[in-house]
Amino acid sequence: MPFHARIRRSRVILAVTTTVATVLVVALILALTITTYDHTSPRAARDKASGSVAGNVDCRKAKCVALTFDGGPSPTTPGLLDILKREDLHATFFVQGKGHIAKYPEILRRISDEGHEIGNHTWNHERLTEIPVADARQELTRTQDAIEKITGTRPVLMRPPEGRVNREVSKVCRDLGLAPVLWSVTAKDYETTDSALITQRVLDQTRRDGIILLHDLHKGTVPAVPGIIEALERRGYTIVTVSQLLAPAEPRPGMVYRP
Repeated sequence: MPFHARIRRSRVILAVTTTVATVLVVALILALTITTYDHTSPRAARDKASGSVAGNVDCRKAKCVALTFDGGPSPTTPGLLDILKREDLHATFFVQGKGHIAKYPEILRRISDEGHEIGNHTWNHERLTEIPVADARQELTRTQDAIEKITGTRPVLMRPPEGRVNREVSKVCRDLGLAPVLWSVTAKDYETTDSALITQRVLDQTRRDGIILLHDLHKGTVPAVPGIIEALERRGYTIVTVSQLLAPAEPRPGMVYRP
């Protein structure tokens, strides 16, 4: 093979090798920093756990679904609490700091006093994957501190705004003793005030061991809740908190729970 041809061939091989190596490095970086984090489902967590379940609901036997509300407390929350109290049910409230905890501390105290589970939904509802890690930590820490000051306890669950979570966010949560919780059912109640539509969307998506996401601050949501509860119970579901859904497993900090 002529000398110049050998040079050209070597350059082509080098270019291809360099391109492949670059692609592999980029893919590895993306995998490590964006898409990978420890995750499991409520059912898988239960299956790996042993021991008894506190209380009278064992989701290993019962057909359970967790009912969760994001974004409060708000002026509409007391009406929701009245409904849950009347139905003798408990839900998980992922509460937000600015404009909510800070504005309605007495409602948050009532949520706690009536036995509902409280989780962290950040202070400013920032997309945690799009801000510096230090800022993400502050979003969660500030909310943890505010909840503890009002209720006397620090949450062990959090819900990332818009479900945005990555490896860094998971690590911050692990450091703070928080387990991120995603969902399997969304009524998209932020885009409609039609309570009948909200109800239908929930019922269409709900399956055993699911997690329902609603927002108690939106106009159409609280009026939909009695119908949702009635229809789910008629279908044989037991409505529980997230921690009840996981039991006898306990929330593991940094582990992302997604049905």
